[in-house]
Amino acid sequence: MSQAQSVSNLCNQRAQEINNTISSVNNAEKTVTIDRQKYVTVPGIAFPSNIKDLILEKSRLHACQAFLMEAIKAKDSLISSIQDEEFIYNVQIPEREMVPTVRIDELVTEQWGWNQLSDSEMSDFLLNEAYAAHIGQFIHNRGKLDILRRELTNLPTIEWMEVESGKKSPVQVTKHHTSASLLQLHEDLAQQHRAYEQRVNYFKAKVKNLVTEENARIQKLNAERLGERARLQGEFDQEWTVAYTAWSNDRDESEKMFEHQRELRIKDAATLRISVDSRFQDVIDMFITAE
Repeated sequence: MSQAQSVSNLCNQRAQEINNTISSVNNAEKTVTIDRQKYVTVPGIAFPSNIKDLILEKSRLHACQAFLMEAIKAKDSLISSIQDEEFIYNVQIPEREMVPTVRIDELVTEQWGWNQLSDSEMSDFLLNEAYAAHIGQFIHNRGKLDILRRELTNLPTIEWMEVESGKKSPVQVTKHHTSASLLQLHEDLAQQHRAYEQRVNYFKAKVKNLVTEENARIQKLNAERLGERARLQGEFDQEWTVAYTAWSNDRDESEKMFEHQRELRIKDAATLRISVDSRFQDVIDMFITAE
C-alpha cells in the first residue's frame, strides 16, 4: 500500500513537470532594441521535438495514478467493510416460562355463616332473639318494670288534688303492686331472659365458628395453591437459568470466534498486493527502478 501510494505521488509529480513544460510553450520571442542594444522581453519557447511522446506519457501517468488510487481505495473499502461487520447471533434466547396465576378464593363474611343455618335453626334464633330483646327491654335499666319498681318505693298513700282555687281534696293512692311481687316478676323474667340470651349466643357462636373454620379452610387452600405455583415457578426459573447460561456462554464463544476470524480477515486484507495491469507496468517499473 505504501509503495503504491509512493508511485502514485511520483506519477503526479512527473505529470505536473510535463504539464509545466507544455504550459511554458509560446508562439514567438519578443525583443526590444535600446541604444542599439537588443533585449529579449519574452523568450521564445517552442514545443520540444518529443511533444507527442510527452502528452502520451502524461496521459499514461494520470491513468496509472488513477488505477493505483482505485486499487488503494478498493483495499481500504474492503478492510473498512470487514471492520464494520456486526456480530449476529441467530440462536433465539430461551423463553422464560411463567406459571399461570392461580385462583384465590375470597374469605367469607358473617352473612355467609348465617346462611349456613337451617330454616328451623334460623327460626329458633329469631324467636329467642325476640324474646331476649323484648324481655330485656322490659326489665333492664329504664324499662317499664324498672321504672315501676323505682316509683313504688316512693309512692305515697295519699295525694292532694286542687279541685278549685285555694281548695284541695285528698286523693287516695291504692298500690296494686308490691315490691316483692315486682321483684319476683323481675327475677322470673331475668331467668327467662338469660335462657333466651344463651340460646341466642349459641347461634352467634355457631355462626362465628362456621365463618372461622371456613376462612381457615379457604386460607389453607389459597396457601397451598400459591405454594404449588411458587414451587412450579421455581422449577421453571431453574430450568430457564440453566438454558440461559448455556445460551449466553455459546453466544460469548461465538462472538469471540467472530472477532478472531474478523481479525484474521483484516490481516489477510491488509497483506493483499495490487495486481498491476500490464498497461501500467512500464510506468510503475520506471519509478520502482528509479528508487
